[in-house]
Amino acid sequence: MKSLQQYRIPFTGLKLGKHNFDLEAGDEFFKEFDYSLVKDARLKVELEMDKQETMLVLDFHIVGEVFLNCDVCLARFPSAVDIRERQIVKFTGDDLGHDTEEILVLDKNEHEIDVSELIYEYVNLAVPYVNRCSDTGKTPWCDKEMIKKLDQLSENKQENASTDPRWEALKNIKNN
Repeated sequence: MKSLQQYRIPFTGLKLGKHNFDLEAGDEFFKEFDYSLVKDARLKVELEMDKQETMLVLDFHIVGEVFLNCDVCLARFPSAVDIRERQIVKFTGDDLGHDTEEILVLDKNEHEIDVSELIYEYVNLAVPYVNRCSDTGKTPWCDKEMIKKLDQLSENKQENASTDPRWEALKNIKNN
């Protein structure tokens, strides 16, 4: 967790107004989180913190690339990331309110905020559900041997399907 220390931002000594922070999130960052969808990334995080008397407004701009495995050819490929998110942090007294998706709640006595989990969540939510090379078979990182093997298996399956007499009987039912 020492590598996440740089993502703890002290705000007590800061004047009211906007403050900018530049952070990076790479392999070491994502290794700190178990079960992360992202294992390898090169990301730059620009954080603008607007400090107000009763709250903080955090504007994140995360740009770079994450490396994913293609669901078709299993090759590792880069995927561009450009994320803009806003998080509101509210200060309360002894009676802590509850966090919601839009608002984080901190005690008035807190002096810093850890933004590592927010960055982690934003990046993992930006990962597409289906990971595919942009142009299967034509990009330099695509595994062409795997594509050939998949095509061969697909052709064999089609040949076997056309010779199966049960399918012919089912096609006759549909036409009647």
